[in-house]
This record gives sequence, C-alpha cells and structure tokens, in this order.
Amino acid sequence: MSQAEDPRTLRKERTGEVTVEDVRRLMGASTPHFALQLRERIAKLIAGLPDGHPARIEGEREIARLERLGFAGEIRGQTGPPGEHALPSLDDTAVG
Repeated sequence: MSQAEDPRTLRKERTGEVTVEDVRRLMGASTPHFALQLRERIAKLIAGLPDGHPARIEGEREIARLERLGFAGEIRGQTGPPGEHALPSLDDTAVG
C-alpha cells in the first residue's frame, strides 16, 4: 500500500465534505500488517469534523478496531472441534 493519497480525498479533508463512505473506502480489506497505517489515514481524514458527524463516528469506531487488529493481530493455529486434528506447522527443514 502506498502512502500516496487520492487527491479527491485530500480535497475533502480541506473542505470538510468527508462521508462515511470515504472512511469505509479507506478501510477496504484491512489486515494487521497495514492496520496502524490505516488508523493514521482515517484519523487525518476525520480530524476537522465535528463530534457528531457520521463520518467521524464511523472513523472513530474503525480506529478502535484497527488498534485492536494492529496490536493483537491475527490469531492462528487454534484447534478445531473435538476430534479434528490440527495441521502441523511448517518448519524450515520441510520447505524444499
């Protein structure tokens, strides 16, 4: 993901015409790897909006979710239902 911003989004930041859809467009398919960068972009996008603005409310909700995702990440390797065997992890010697 590039740090370059869409010029249309930058204009909206300056004019205050930010929408809930703008926040959701930034979210896309967020992953732990990009969560903190997305958090900063959303914070910048909603910075000038008043407290009750719908885009600010959505942005703050997403910022909280991204912080959880960025710091806790994904949890993998959990076992499945009883009786189901977990797949073994790959180790360096198995990769050829």
